[in-house]
Amino acid sequence: MKIIILGAGRVGESVAESLVSERNDITVIDTEPARLRALQDRLDLRGVVGNGIQPSVLRDAGIEDADMLIACAPLDETNLVVCKIAHDLFNVPTRIARIRSPEFATGTPLLDKGGFSVDEVICPEQSVTAYIHKLVQYPEALQVLEFADGLVSLIAVRAVAGGPLVRHSLAEIPRLVPGADMRIVAIYRQDTAITELAGDTQIEAGDEVFVLAATAQIRTVLSTLRKMDRPVKRLMIAGGGKVGLRLAREIHGDYQVKIIEASAARCDYLATQLPPQVLVLNGDSTDEGLMADENVADMDLFLALTSDDEDNIMASLLAKRLGVRRVFALINRRAYADLVQGTTIDIAISPAHAVLGELLAYVRRGDVVAVHSLRRGAAEALEVVVRGDRRTCKVADRRIDEIDLPPGSQIGAIVRGLGREEGEPQVIIPHHDTTIETGDHVIVFVSGRRMVRDIEKLFQVSATFGF
Repeated sequence: MKIIILGAGRVGESVAESLVSERNDITVIDTEPARLRALQDRLDLRGVVGNGIQPSVLRDAGIEDADMLIACAPLDETNLVVCKIAHDLFNVPTRIARIRSPEFATGTPLLDKGGFSVDEVICPEQSVTAYIHKLVQYPEALQVLEFADGLVSLIAVRAVAGGPLVRHSLAEIPRLVPGADMRIVAIYRQDTAITELAGDTQIEAGDEVFVLAATAQIRTVLSTLRKMDRPVKRLMIAGGGKVGLRLAREIHGDYQVKIIEASAARCDYLATQLPPQVLVLNGDSTDEGLMADENVADMDLFLALTSDDEDNIMASLLAKRLGVRRVFALINRRAYADLVQGTTIDIAISPAHAVLGELLAYVRRGDVVAVHSLRRGAAEALEVVVRGDRRTCKVADRRIDEIDLPPGSQIGAIVRGLGREEGEPQVIIPHHDTTIETGDHVIVFVSGRRMVRDIEKLFQVSATFGF
């Protein structure tokens, strides 16, 4: 697929890095030559220096035969205009824009063909907010990702000594936890994947375990791998920027929230945007005296969400030392995130990583509904809709053990009846003899991106479909 990316910032760089690794033809447009040179030195892509709203620059980038445009320049206005030009002048089939303003949501008339011609809007701040909100709801988890309209969740959890399943084999799960229907799709031990999961594979303390289950059973599943923490009631947010404000708006009704913001002017704005029960404090989250005075040790959760990676790391380390149970830090630089994840800082959250799955769903072939990138892009989970029949599709009307899945991948869950007017959708944790039917939403885990194309081919219908 030929893809043009406008903007070589953090989001554009992360998107380019992910898509280049899958042998897509990538061209990146940016106004900063040095930034493009650094990107070209590291990745196999082409860089074009210039202003992307100029048709001549877009032509130089090869937009006339591009399959997709991803506009992630810093300004909403730039991204909107580029999508309009790409549609009206060059007829680019798919146009995606990063838009921060909530007034330009997908589906609004302003974005249709008669408006700015944007097929899909991505908003990293909103994606990160939703991601963090899930982690606040399930503080024991390392990651919580939803599929099939929220009916199925994939959770990552660190197994600890004393959990009901720890030091037991996968074959013993039905006997040990009879009330929880779940599928362990991956186990990482000391950052290395256990390549072949079998019935005799044991879960050890310290393992990072990925589990698929019905969303209604998440808490039961978490309790099988670790002692459940007490629910989060009090939390402190360092940074009242876009993410901090969005999160406070979403959660203030369920939690006691404090926000520490360094800018006095921003504090005044926050006070006008948030209800009185949210306490807004003007100060430095790396100030030990202030943190102690505000009883940070009594917080169930500390969230460092400023725009500065170093401040977030230092504030999180300080909060942990002062006694906070769990700390999350927003980290833009991938090297920093990899360094601090799972240390004193419980979870490092990458904005670019959180939005990556939304973009990948448009790059994937076939009826891919959702894609979630796992372990910083090393693995993926896809939700694919089955089309065709046994004659036209290699998956439809076949038992699991008849499907030639690539090594390192497995079907973890099936949702049947989603979108039908009659009856409730059914969540199925499949076994070897489960038959996949046309219309099923199938959640597939792949341990490496090199397998994704093979999975896509399995689910694609043949040219005779419909005849």
